[in-house]
Amino acid sequence: MDPWFAVEGQGSPVVLLHGGLSDSTGWVMQTSALAQRHRIFTYDRRGHGRTADTDAPFSYDDMASETIAFIEHVVGEPAALVGWSDGGIVSLLVSLRRPDLVPRQVLIGANFNHTGLVEGFDPGDDPDAEAVAVFKGLYEASAIDPSHWPEFYAKSMRLWREEPDFTVDDVARVSVPTLVLVGDDEAVRIDHTVALYEALPEGQLAVVPGTSHVLTLEKPAIVNQLILEFLAETGPPITMLPIRRGAPS
Repeated sequence: MDPWFAVEGQGSPVVLLHGGLSDSTGWVMQTSALAQRHRIFTYDRRGHGRTADTDAPFSYDDMASETIAFIEHVVGEPAALVGWSDGGIVSLLVSLRRPDLVPRQVLIGANFNHTGLVEGFDPGDDPDAEAVAVFKGLYEASAIDPSHWPEFYAKSMRLWREEPDFTVDDVARVSVPTLVLVGDDEAVRIDHTVALYEALPEGQLAVVPGTSHVLTLEKPAIVNQLILEFLAETGPPITMLPIRRGAPS
């Protein structure tokens, strides 16, 4: 299956991986800003936005395989990954399976285990509930088959409740320099985010004040600056008073 995708800008490649219950339009505040320095690829995963679905359930493993194929066959060279929410989980898995394809990655509002979501975040099983009306409207505005929403929603809820199932030890195997970027009022528990950051051998952490899980839309200037500065780095950060990154005793 060929996914819908778009390309903008010049420079080293960056693939933006959208969140769940959404599609590439969610990057509206990032694409042009990042394209001033990079060649930006956006694409809709299977069943999302302008890419058709199949009868198969959603799984992060399948999404990672799709992303690997996209990098190999569309981008044609290793590419930095910037993933929001579900896209961050996909990026994490790609970096575990194929670190040769991912020079750097940014994980925005991502959890490495489904237990890391805050209590009460689950919106329930009703695809027509008021709590998901915004997502339903966005889906119907861009989907190939708007009537597929109930099935799409059910598959997404199953995914969130059962996956991902990584451990801290799994995260510790990620060799790729990684920026963990979150809002201070996240859908992911702060202790879970800290565990993710602390387990990453080459991790950095940024918490954007006064934002939520949709920090990419709430404070895009700050988010874009943090992403661009991280992508511009050519090695580990050099700080004046290193503690976590200090030389081993």
